[in-house]
Amino acid sequence: MDDKKIKHPVSSDFDKNVKFLHDELGVEQSFDVIQLNLEYAGRRMAMFMVDGFVKDDILHLIMKFFAKLKPEQLEPDPLDKLLKTYLPYIEIEVQKDLDTVIDFVLAGPTALVVEGTDDIIMIDARTYPVRGPEEPDVERVTRGARDGFVETIVFNTALTRRRVRDRTLRMEYLQVGRRSKTDICVSYIEDIADPEMVKRVKESVSKIDTDGLPMGEKTVEEFVVGRHLNPYPLVRYTERPDTAAIHLYEGHVLIYVDGSPSVLITPTTFWHHLQHAEEYRQKPLVGAYLRMVRFIGVWLAIFALPLWYLFAASPDLLPGNIAFIGPEETGELPLFVQFLIIEIGLDILRMATIHTPSSLATALGLVAAILIGQVAIEVGLFINEVVLYIAVAAMGTFATPSYELSLANRLIRIMLLILSAAFGVIGFVVGIIFWILLLVRTKSFHIPYLWPFIPFSFRSMRDVLFRAPMPLKNRRPTVLHTQDPDK
Repeated sequence: MDDKKIKHPVSSDFDKNVKFLHDELGVEQSFDVIQLNLEYAGRRMAMFMVDGFVKDDILHLIMKFFAKLKPEQLEPDPLDKLLKTYLPYIEIEVQKDLDTVIDFVLAGPTALVVEGTDDIIMIDARTYPVRGPEEPDVERVTRGARDGFVETIVFNTALTRRRVRDRTLRMEYLQVGRRSKTDICVSYIEDIADPEMVKRVKESVSKIDTDGLPMGEKTVEEFVVGRHLNPYPLVRYTERPDTAAIHLYEGHVLIYVDGSPSVLITPTTFWHHLQHAEEYRQKPLVGAYLRMVRFIGVWLAIFALPLWYLFAASPDLLPGNIAFIGPEETGELPLFVQFLIIEIGLDILRMATIHTPSSLATALGLVAAILIGQVAIEVGLFINEVVLYIAVAAMGTFATPSYELSLANRLIRIMLLILSAAFGVIGFVVGIIFWILLLVRTKSFHIPYLWPFIPFSFRSMRDVLFRAPMPLKNRRPTVLHTQDPDK
């Protein structure tokens, strides 16, 4: 470290160092910040730590070793003797910057100040409150691993390394946030990932300039990707270590954020958000069928309501043999108003379900089914067909693997419905054109969002539409410009 950049270097004056750390950490103001004054081998020492972040048994063991030391054992260089002989721990390092020491202590490690040295020893004997790895709710599979990422970054990287035992797997550590000092890890396989892509991601993360990351990985996405007016997700979230490992092998770059159980996968296309691990847990033919059904559900979620509204509002658009699609009666309210009310009602129901305790969720579902279904029809608020087609669109929304993509598609559906109600067929067609142009102009970093459809790649598009057998799936997306370590 360049001493010119150090604002508060460690002093050779023990009392001065201790006072600075005591004041800056607010030892007497914060009950959970501990200053432990000690004396071993005739030298004064002080430990600074945050209660709840330290492993008591490790510190007790270190203190037992120190209690047996004699003054002559620390001569002539006490720091060297402690580090190489009398400090029985693995994760230790030396710091010369008091500001860096404070950042370390607030992150969990313990600072050891020793009289007669102009360095401070950092002992990384920390632990975090953490839940056990459980299967993610939004990425469940009928067969497969049941472990998922948790809120501790070290556990998440370990879960990934368990599946990627590659000597070139890199886990690069960064800190983001002027005040929060949030730990972030950028992960990739060095001899597969595109070096330019890795550079782009690391530069984007390192340029984040904010007080903190209160929403974890979501805050990182908004800074890294930008494009705040575009509703479509430009990174993919996953809570499954096996899904993260697959994308590493494909050449993607992953971003881990401490405090978040979700990992960001970059870059991604529209089609990445339509993949699900369940398709690869079944035989290829079954997996291909499941993928086709999923695609149909997604398209129904976007187009079913606006199309049916067009047919209901303009019955002359329907051929005679399918004229039954249109309603015989439109009800007391205009169809467009019915659709808007039920769309907003579904979102209110979704929010209520999130905020409802699990023990009451079933009761809420029954009440919603009765009120929104039968009673709403009987009083004339909705007609049967409106409830039917909104249910079809809702099923397609829930069948979308990516929650972020499903919300974006819902906004597009509402936009198409409004344009269809205002301008008829012309509004519907113009809305679809604008939607396609939005997707065509969208890029995740430098990757076209609709690749391999636009620009078209036959082999890659075939892999998007049909789930290929595993032995044949040893090729990586060409758009990622991955390296070939076998050449």
